[in-house]
Amino acid sequence: MKTLVSNDYEPLLETTLEELKIHKNVPVLICGMAGAAQGWQEANYIELPTNLNSLWKQAVKVNTIKRDVRILPGLSQRCVENPDVMRGEETLLSGALASGLEHETYCLPGTHSKWVECKKGKISSFKTFMTGELFAIMSEHSTLSALLNHEHPKNDCDDEFRQAIVEACANPIDLTNKLFSIRSGALLFGDDKKNRSAARLSGLLIGAEFAAMRHRINQTVGLIAEGKLANSYSIAMETLDIDFKIYDSHDLARTGLLNCARQIWSETN
Repeated sequence: MKTLVSNDYEPLLETTLEELKIHKNVPVLICGMAGAAQGWQEANYIELPTNLNSLWKQAVKVNTIKRDVRILPGLSQRCVENPDVMRGEETLLSGALASGLEHETYCLPGTHSKWVECKKGKISSFKTFMTGELFAIMSEHSTLSALLNHEHPKNDCDDEFRQAIVEACANPIDLTNKLFSIRSGALLFGDDKKNRSAARLSGLLIGAEFAAMRHRINQTVGLIAEGKLANSYSIAMETLDIDFKIYDSHDLARTGLLNCARQIWSETN
């Protein structure tokens, strides 16, 4: 997939809207990396703590297009001990708030998984884990890549996946040794072990993520995900006996955008 630069956004947006027969007077609200410094137009981060009810107030109007296009800001955690940023996930959380969901901890798996502390619509802190990116890098560019066939874990490898989660969560300091054991196990024990390598890699990385967060979970977790990630993180939480409720990320993204859009254009019209 081509990486978009600033000048790509307008023609791509207008072409897509034209195909959908959307009138040129209809405004557009965008979230995510379009608002990054290297995106369409920068929408600066809102610093924590912040209330999601005010997210829409800091949407930035794109000044290079005739259509009324706004981009929602991301969030930043400006502290020396744990600096962090997000773009896009704040809109899903806004959708959760607009849907009446109330969890003090949300988990949003992805390339960069987010764990967010949120109380009564106010985000106080969050942590990002490079779990998905590490899985992709190790699958394609590490000594393990020949074993994995660039595939996600299959359903028939759930036991291997669960066992790896338990191991990594119990002893995360041993993670890099466990990762290498994927290679040595396949070499020493043959094809059966090799076929389960992707499940073990995924389980070890997700288990290490849970090891960092488990002590902070004391109530039901709101898991915002869909597809394979929803399945993997659901299995992880079941395995570790963590109470959770799952919500579709696409549904909450639409709800968050619609809620913010209604407030933006009700104020301006």
